[in-house]
Amino acid sequence: MNWVLDITPLSWEGIGTCLLCGTLLGIERQYRGKPVGIRTASLIIIGTYTFMSLGIELSEIKGDQARVLAQIITGIGFLGAGVMMTRDGQILGVTSAASVWLLAALGVLIATGFVHAALILTGLILFILIGVDKLEASIMSLRQGVHRKVEVRRTKRYPMNKSGKKEKSHASSTAARR
Repeated sequence: MNWVLDITPLSWEGIGTCLLCGTLLGIERQYRGKPVGIRTASLIIIGTYTFMSLGIELSEIKGDQARVLAQIITGIGFLGAGVMMTRDGQILGVTSAASVWLLAALGVLIATGFVHAALILTGLILFILIGVDKLEASIMSLRQGVHRKVEVRRTKRYPMNKSGKKEKSHASSTAARR
């Protein structure tokens, strides 16, 4: 039975820490409707934790481990770039891309044995994501440029009928028949 639970070179403590950090940061992103939610955040941290742990296990040479780290950073940069997009001349998703980058850093910290630092950094990241948003909301001068809040006006909604199609109000359908 022990061979089933043996996940060397990984540890259950490391996996648990990855899931805790990923879940906390993923909840914040998912609650705001951002692209990097609980599932993605957890997978990024566990992935980087796994690759770095393997790099450490396969070679005791620090240069080899540094190359693994460099490849993680390069690969995660492409993943983060995929989260960003432009709309109406503005770049969107930069905070989500930065979050992806930091999620990878957390996985590396956990793999290299800096679990306490990873937990502290998770708290700091949450403070930045939540605290700065509240600060921007309370100070008008911080809500300029790309940081201004745009209100979306909703168009008039028509109720759906049983077939899932929009129904027009009785007055507008009567006027259309005339």
